[in-house]
Amino acid sequence: MAPSQTLVRAAVLALAVLQALALDTFIAAVYEHAVILPRTIHKVSPDDALALMNRNMDVLEGAVKEAAKQGAHIIVTPEDGIYGWVFTRETIYPYLEDIPDPEVNWIPCTDPTRFGRAPVQERLSCMAKNNSIYVVANIGDKKPCNSSDPKCPSDGRYQYNTDVVFDTEGKLVARYHKYNLFRQETQFNYPKEPEFITFETPFGKFGIFTCFDILFREPAVVLVSELQVDTVLFPTAWMNVLPFLTAVEFHSAWAMGMGVNLLSANTHNTIMSMTGSGLFTPHGPAMYYYNSKTKEGRLLVAELSARPRLSPNYPAAVNWSSYATSVKNYSRENKTFPGAVRRDIFTFSELKHKAGNHTVCQKDLCCHLTYQMSNKSKDEVYVLGAFDGLHGSVIKYHWQICTLLKCKSTDLSTCGQPAETAQTKFAKFSLSGTFDTNYVFPEVLYSGVQLAPGEFEVLSDGRLQSKNGTSKPVLTVTLFGRHYEKDLPHPLRSFL
Repeated sequence: MAPSQTLVRAAVLALAVLQALALDTFIAAVYEHAVILPRTIHKVSPDDALALMNRNMDVLEGAVKEAAKQGAHIIVTPEDGIYGWVFTRETIYPYLEDIPDPEVNWIPCTDPTRFGRAPVQERLSCMAKNNSIYVVANIGDKKPCNSSDPKCPSDGRYQYNTDVVFDTEGKLVARYHKYNLFRQETQFNYPKEPEFITFETPFGKFGIFTCFDILFREPAVVLVSELQVDTVLFPTAWMNVLPFLTAVEFHSAWAMGMGVNLLSANTHNTIMSMTGSGLFTPHGPAMYYYNSKTKEGRLLVAELSARPRLSPNYPAAVNWSSYATSVKNYSRENKTFPGAVRRDIFTFSELKHKAGNHTVCQKDLCCHLTYQMSNKSKDEVYVLGAFDGLHGSVIKYHWQICTLLKCKSTDLSTCGQPAETAQTKFAKFSLSGTFDTNYVFPEVLYSGVQLAPGEFEVLSDGRLQSKNGTSKPVLTVTLFGRHYEKDLPHPLRSFL
C-alpha cells in the first residue's frame, strides 16, 4: 500500500473514532493563578529558574488534580502562569525550553530528554497523563538561528511566548506562538506568520490563542469564522481597563459576538489590576470570577456544550445595523460634548431625564438609545457615547463603539474615566448603532464590575436590550465593534 494511502486511511480511522466517542457536553475548567514572581530582575541560573517554575507548577498541579476530581475534561491555566512577566530578553532565557512541533508524536512524561532538557514540559505532560485531563499552559519557546537567516536576532535565537496543550495521555497535541505581542513583551519575538492552531477531541474542535490576540483578526477571527472551532482556549495576563476592557466584560462579550465557547484563564495580581477569568459561551458566562480584593487564585469548573453551533438554541445571526438605520435620528435634539476614554475622544450626550430617546453620532456611526431609569440617583450622571476611529498609541486598530456610560462624577469632564460603582438601575434599555462591521460584541457591566447573565438579549436586528430591567446598578451598556479592515499595519511586526 502506498504511504499516502496509509496516511489517508489512518486519518479516516482517527476521525471515525472521534465521531464514535463524541460527547454532546464536556466539563471545562480554568484556573486563575496568583503567580509567584521572581525575586530578582537579574538573570538567574537554569536551576534557580526551574525552582521558581516548580513552585508555580506545584500550585497549578493542585488545581489540575482538583479539576480532574470534579470530572473536568480540560483545564486552562494563565499566560505567564509559570514564571511571571518581569523580564528582559536576556533574563528570561533560563526559563525557556525547546518546544517541538506536535507532529513529532511526543509524550514528555515518558520520554523527557528526547528533545533536550525539558523539565517543564515533562511535568505538565505528567500532570495531564496522571490525571487523565487535557492541560493547557503558557511557557517560553526558544529556537536557534544563524546568519543564514537574515531575520535572526543578534543573540542567535528566536524566543516565543508559547501555549502548549497536552492530552489525557500526556502527549503534546498543540503548540501556539503568540502573534500579537503586547508592547511591553520585548523579551519575545513575533512569529514570522500567524499560526492557526486547532485540534480535535471527542468533545469538539478546539483553537488556541493568547491574551492580546483576541483583539485582532489573526488568529482570533480566522479560527472561529473560517476554521469553525467550537471552543477557544485562552491563557491571558489581562490588566483590567474600565469602562470597556475589563477581562470578564470583554471576554464574555467576545464569546457571545463570535458564537463560540471561550475558556479564559487570567493571572491574579491586584497590584497590576489582573483578575477576571471565566467559562464563556455564546449565551453568556457559564461561570466567571472577578475579585480585586483577595490575593488568592480560583478554580472554576462548568459543563458546556461541546458543539454549540449544533444546539437548537444557538443564537441567530445578527444584522448589527438593521434597526439603527431604520429609526428616527434624534441627534439634533440632544446637545453633545467631547469626552476622553483614555486617549480616545468620544462624542457624548447627557441623559438628563429618567426616560427618553437619544441619538449620538461620530463620523459614520450613529448610536441610538431608548431607556427608562427605575431609580435615578441625583449624584450620578449617565451619557450616551459614540466612537468611530483608530484606538491605540503604538499599535492602532479601528473601533466602533456605542455606549450607555456612567460618569465618574457629576462633572461632565469625568465622563469616560473609570468608575467601579453605581447606584442607578434601569427599568429598560435598548441600544443599537449603524455599524459597518459584522464583528460587534455586546457588553453589560454592573456595579462592582459584575456581569449580567440572562438579563439582556441581542435581537437579530442589532438591538442590545434588557429583558426585565436590571437587577443591579449599571456601569456600562456597550456595543463594541471591531472594523479589522481599517486597522493600520502593525508598526513593530512590519520590520520582520
